[in-house]
Amino acid sequence: MGNGARGRWVKCGNSKSLFMAKKPTLLVATVGFFIFGCPEMLDHIKVGILVSTTGSYGTVGRTIKNGVLIAVEELKNAGLHLECIAYDPQGNNSNYLKMAEQLLRSGIKNIIGCYTSSSRKKILPVLERYEGLLWYPTHYEGFENSENVIYTGTSPNHHIYPLIDFMQSTYGNNAFCVGSDYIWAWESNRVFKNMFMDKGGSIVGEDYLPMDCDRMDAVIEKILKIRPSFIFNTLVGGSSYHFFRKFRKACEKENIKQTEHMPIASCNLSEGDLYEIGEEAADGHYSSSVYFSSVDTVENKRFVSKYKNKFPDQCLPTVESEAAYIATRMLAAGIIQCAPEERQEIQEIKKAAASFRFRAPQGEVMLDPLNFHAFLTPRIGRSTKQGEFEIVKQSNTPIQPDPYLINNVNCLVHSRDRSEEVGTA
Repeated sequence: MGNGARGRWVKCGNSKSLFMAKKPTLLVATVGFFIFGCPEMLDHIKVGILVSTTGSYGTVGRTIKNGVLIAVEELKNAGLHLECIAYDPQGNNSNYLKMAEQLLRSGIKNIIGCYTSSSRKKILPVLERYEGLLWYPTHYEGFENSENVIYTGTSPNHHIYPLIDFMQSTYGNNAFCVGSDYIWAWESNRVFKNMFMDKGGSIVGEDYLPMDCDRMDAVIEKILKIRPSFIFNTLVGGSSYHFFRKFRKACEKENIKQTEHMPIASCNLSEGDLYEIGEEAADGHYSSSVYFSSVDTVENKRFVSKYKNKFPDQCLPTVESEAAYIATRMLAAGIIQCAPEERQEIQEIKKAAASFRFRAPQGEVMLDPLNFHAFLTPRIGRSTKQGEFEIVKQSNTPIQPDPYLINNVNCLVHSRDRSEEVGTA
């Protein structure tokens, strides 16, 4: 859809979402009622769930599984029974490989899961060997082209570019990058640095820490000495939670109001992470995403209500929950549109899924048939002590994915600068 899919930022409040004026002719659905034309109950189609519900990022992993289960429940009520075979790799990439192979060797062709990019890349060889399809429900760094993956999470133009534009215009031109020492952080920081410096910004520091690291004193001391305009955070799991808590305490000790003078901006901060960070340090951080539990749509209110009722003792739904929900709904649409003899052929499933769009909790979503990444609606949220996000800016349309950054420009144009409302420039 090229330039026709580009949107602009709109001021947030209670305004209704707007979508693209021109849309392809696709199978359209609303939440809960889309299996029209399916004459019989389709029983016991097996689907793998491969996500770490324990370990360093277990909280986020559980939200991914939860999103799948909500979709499965809706689909069962509508006439399609997906039988989920779930494995917990416990955050260990070797376990991901072993368990993915077990699922694929058992005859399961579709797997929903993986959170980290390293786990996704770890299982690509077995997906190719057994002709399986991974439905990957989380943000990622882009620059991947696999016949065996459908990406329902954000592409870099959905989250990195909008975050640069917002933070630079609101807080300033000096950024410090801190991330986990693996591919998601390396590549995300590379994209961030290139674009930020092209727009006149300066990278005043960059550090990488081991996964699950809790030793933050050295990097925090360095940040306090440099005093950047903001911190770009690509830490994952437990190390991220430690950093948020310890950096807040260090700033308080120096009488620095951290949220105003050195805010933390992330592309992977969700309600699950805020839940783990804790109330004492959860507020005032920025997240560039496509979904927050506070999105004001009828579909999201229904989704959040179901989520709270089904998982009352867990955190609010996250962008990963919604992306997993989207993946499951799209997989189901692909299965239904295929003839019975085609349901084990991943290319047929992909082709059918690419003809489907529906109003997800975040708004309208669909796949780009050229790269099998999703059209999604970018948003910027600011976290609260209650473990939620106040949406401060958002696109008025779903944006075409650009995973390879071919355009190399921000596909969104801002409304007015709100620095006087959300911080200090």
